[in-house]
Amino acid sequence: MLTRLSIRNIVLIEALDLEFTRGLGVLTGETGAGKSILLDALGLVLGDRAETSLVRAGEAKASVTASFEFGAFPAAIAAILDDADIDLEPGEPLIIRRQVKADGGSKAFINDQPAGVALLRELSASLVELHGQHDDRGLVNPRGHRALLDRYAGTDLTGLERAWHAWAKAEAQLAEARGSVEQAAADQELLLAHLAELTEIEPQAGEEVRLAETRAAMQKGEKLSGDLEELRHIWEGSDSPLASLRAAARKLDRIAGEHPLLTEASAALDRAVIEAGEAEDRMMEAGNALVHDPQALDDAETRLFELRAIARKHRCDVDDLPELMRDMRAQLDAIEGGEAQLDALETAAREAREAYLAKAEKAHAARLKAAKKLDKAVAAELAPLKLDAARFLTAVGKLPEDKWGAAGMDSAEFLIATNPGADFAPLNKIASGGELSRFILALKVALAEQGGAATVIFDEIDRGVGGAVASAIGERLARLADDEGQLLAVTHSPQVAARGGQHYMIAKASNGTVTKTSVSKLSSEERKEEIARMLSGAEVTPEARAQADRLLENA
Repeated sequence: MLTRLSIRNIVLIEALDLEFTRGLGVLTGETGAGKSILLDALGLVLGDRAETSLVRAGEAKASVTASFEFGAFPAAIAAILDDADIDLEPGEPLIIRRQVKADGGSKAFINDQPAGVALLRELSASLVELHGQHDDRGLVNPRGHRALLDRYAGTDLTGLERAWHAWAKAEAQLAEARGSVEQAAADQELLLAHLAELTEIEPQAGEEVRLAETRAAMQKGEKLSGDLEELRHIWEGSDSPLASLRAAARKLDRIAGEHPLLTEASAALDRAVIEAGEAEDRMMEAGNALVHDPQALDDAETRLFELRAIARKHRCDVDDLPELMRDMRAQLDAIEGGEAQLDALETAAREAREAYLAKAEKAHAARLKAAKKLDKAVAAELAPLKLDAARFLTAVGKLPEDKWGAAGMDSAEFLIATNPGADFAPLNKIASGGELSRFILALKVALAEQGGAATVIFDEIDRGVGGAVASAIGERLARLADDEGQLLAVTHSPQVAARGGQHYMIAKASNGTVTKTSVSKLSSEERKEEIARMLSGAEVTPEARAQADRLLENA
């Protein structure tokens, strides 16, 4: 609830600090005293547009600070603050501050943390519900009517929401499976062609590396064979170095005789002939080993080219081709088994839809029953509020299927008709602001406060009425503002003012050059005097004071 409101330099208010408590608080004052300034100031912290005209003349900026405290912190507010990364300690009040500059621009803070105006607007629905001459929020907004009716009816929204999500999940799975089967069927011919091509080649894991190594070895052997062939021509023949070396060894052996040096030379030459012979044998063996089939090299190169070409075609590596074949076979299998899978998913989706419809129909019946009960409850409140000829209708209708959701398949809206024979119309289409406020009051009483903002404000709900009607309004306002709630009423009616637990008087004073608006909380005697003034006008008479006493006693 709203516990404190501090205003600085807003229009005629220079500095004002107000404290509020639970229950019914009333604000009174003469016409033009500045009651609307208070509402405009409060509107700033609730996200209203920051008009520079609100800044007091001669001042550079204005500010408004509102403090809200809660017994149990509302989950809706906690979720909004959490999404906005606004930290709030347990038990700490929620403090919203808004500054407006005279030259344009504004800043907002929540517990001294910068905040956007959009965030203030989002919070406002859970903080303050304002019903005035041009209000389009709170109970007037049809977007919240179904939720109010559900709380009034005790609708099982949890089970309905679960059924909706189960149906949505089943439909999503069915749609995904259909898409996969349809896509696979469209690609079936191409898949078969690709798979036949790959099957014919039959790629093996690691084959590319093996072929590349084989080809490299063959190409290297081919070059070595050429080099060895050149060496063979050098070593073979009668004029080859080896033949000459052998001839020299034979000749030296004949002439060496007993000469020791020649004998050693002959032995060395013999060893050279043996080594050279062994070298020749090794070269011949190597040549024989390097002999390869040119066709084998051609086959390896052809195979490698085909594998790489088909890999490029499918935009993958050669080693990925076996896995690609398995994927293609799986897709073809999915086409063959897809119908059976679709049948199962269609059955699951149909059953989930039927379960949702059962829950939704149950909610629909509960809403229709609660709507009739609510219509009677509101109708019982209209006559005492001088709305005898008016009619109230809770219109519950079924939405088209594409509009169904977790809250069911119904729309709900509160409608009114103010004159006999007139058509029902939305609450916010009614002509008279006073009538609208009284309708809202009747509805809130009938709903027995089924949710809503922490603080409710009625702006001149008693406009144009008096006597018994004003008393009825005051009695109902007091009934709403119980120990668990807070209600503020801007009023011109002494009957309503007498019902207040706290009474604030708004006054305007001028010294000839400067005009200021002030607000003060009245004591018991001051309150009696103010109610007497409301009864008698400018001159307070003893009769007015006596009547004020009676009103306060009856309240």
